[in-house]
Parts: sequence; structure tokens; C-alpha cells
Amino acid sequence: MGDRILGALCVLLAGAMAWAARTYAAEISYEPVGPRAFPTLLAMVLGLAGAWLVLRPSHPSHPSHPAAAAPDAASGTSHGGLSLPLVLTVGAMLAYALLFQWLGFVLATALMALPVGRSFGGRPLPLLATGLGLGLGLHLVFDKLFDVVLPTGVLAFILGGR
Repeated sequence: MGDRILGALCVLLAGAMAWAARTYAAEISYEPVGPRAFPTLLAMVLGLAGAWLVLRPSHPSHPSHPAAAAPDAASGTSHGGLSLPLVLTVGAMLAYALLFQWLGFVLATALMALPVGRSFGGRPLPLLATGLGLGLGLHLVFDKLFDVVLPTGVLAFILGGR
């Protein structure tokens, strides 16, 4: 049941992203795609993935299937209940959205890697290192290669803030 709840939340988030992106427009149009293409594409992917989680058939061995008998103590899930990994992941997504502008892309991404990675059984230090590497790497790719401006937040003095 938890994956269906996560799927429904993803569909709602995708709708909100698409709704917000509809008003994005550049003051000076220097590229044919425009600023609303990337968030709209992300919203489509997120919405399709969420819809798949909601609509996919359950397998008898899956905890959300009616034939699944006992709760799985190792993962913290039970039939019909929310799991700790699901709550951590949704909480991390919400915190990421709220702190993205203030912390900036790099730090927000690094900090999101911790609860999401922990929900999959990762260790804290490797998760933070991976999140920081992912944040820095993606920032460089988007900023230098694609010329997409991402918020630098509190690291503006290091990353050449925009």
C-alpha cells in the first residue's frame, strides 16, 4: 500500500510542477525551447512513474497484496501501513523543495541523499559524500554544459553565485 501512496503523492507533485511551470517565460528568448521545458519534462516523468506505482498490479509476494500475511519486521512495513523508508523519502522530497532556493542545488541535493539513501540501507558518510559529489557534478553539467542556472544558495561565494 505504501508504494501506491508514494505514487499518488508523485502524481500530485507532478501536477503542481506542471502547473507552476506553465508561467515560466524568459525575458529575452535566446533558445527555442524556453525555461518551461525542463520542469515540464520532469513533471511528465514523475507523473508517469507515480501513475505506474498506483496502477500496477500487485504480485502475491508484495506486502500490499491481500495474500501477504505477516508484516515484514526488517523493512518496517506492514500490510496497509506506512513504512519508515516511505516517510523518510517523502519527507526528504518536501524538505528538498522547501530548502532548494535557500541552500542551493548542491547542498540541498547532498542533504536529500542522506534520508533517501538511509531508507535503502545506506551508511551516512558514503551517502553524504555521494550526495555532495552528485550535487557538484550535476551543478557543473547544468551550469557549464547546458547553461542552465541553478540556485547556488549559501555556496554562492564558492560556485560563482547567480
